[in-house]
Amino acid sequence: MILVTGGSGFIGANFIHHWLTNNEEELLNLDNLSYAANQDNLSEISSDKRYCFVQGSITELDLVVALLNENEPRALINFAAESHVDRSIENPDKFVSSNINGTHTLLKAAHSFWEGLNQEKKEKFRYIQISTDEVYGSLNLNDPKSIEADAYLPNSPYSASKASGDHLVRAWHETYQFPAITTNCTNNYGPFQHEEKLIPLMIKNCLEGKELPLYGDGKNIRDWLFVKDHCEALELVLSQGIIGETYNIGGNNELSNIQVVEKICELLDELKPKEDKKSYREQITFVEDRKGHDFRYGLDISKITNALGWTPTENFDSGLRKTVEWYLNKLKS
Repeated sequence: MILVTGGSGFIGANFIHHWLTNNEEELLNLDNLSYAANQDNLSEISSDKRYCFVQGSITELDLVVALLNENEPRALINFAAESHVDRSIENPDKFVSSNINGTHTLLKAAHSFWEGLNQEKKEKFRYIQISTDEVYGSLNLNDPKSIEADAYLPNSPYSASKASGDHLVRAWHETYQFPAITTNCTNNYGPFQHEEKLIPLMIKNCLEGKELPLYGDGKNIRDWLFVKDHCEALELVLSQGIIGETYNIGGNNELSNIQVVEKICELLDELKPKEDKKSYREQITFVEDRKGHDFRYGLDISKITNALGWTPTENFDSGLRKTVEWYLNKLKS
């Protein structure tokens, strides 16, 4: 069995679908069902005998200890996190609680559990910390992409809280030889994403005839990773990753926000044209920029490619088409 935290959210739910499609091993999902989680994401597999759900928070030490001791998972993969930058600016407290205190609770419980295992099980156990490219801070246009050895320079309460959690994970490995691995990913997109995120928000607003709001001039740059590619990378890290290492996982698709939105409009003009035949581009508008808005993130994925043989399968155009088609099919159902 493996234990997944935050499995009812976007990336976690996609990982659970991927895992149960490709593995016979049981999976236990611990999720507190916050605003960003959605049980409907996992409705298709809710009756699968290999799947078990427990509602609860990663900050609940007694609960985490009990789940570990009762189920004896061979791995813990921590997807659980508060992850929306705007919300972190408005209310940092929740981000500190989940991303720092929650990570500490998981490490405390998992370390104690791991210490009690026999030697064979101890050698097989893994803790995977799912983190973000935002911990490396903002890049200028011509800066090289961030590598795993770069210093952390977080600029938002969200990225600072994720960086803090990552530092705890590193400390547990260095101090206790705890078998932890950290992964940093770029912007994910695909099925099941919460509608406040850029791509699903823009699809929704297009179809509802609303404005498509872009911060500032829309030229901030992100690298986009199709969520299924991310899941495949994580499965590989779990099976072949080196304890104590960090692996960057990116899509090699750096685009400005305006380019992303224009591509969404272009696809919807083709797949769901407006009755008046006008382009959805006419709904694009620009709004006041976010506080401390980082200009660019980009990850160098040479390490995971060279060490584990992983590269993303989807380019942005192919992944975005699959994503838009998924949302359109969801509206029909």
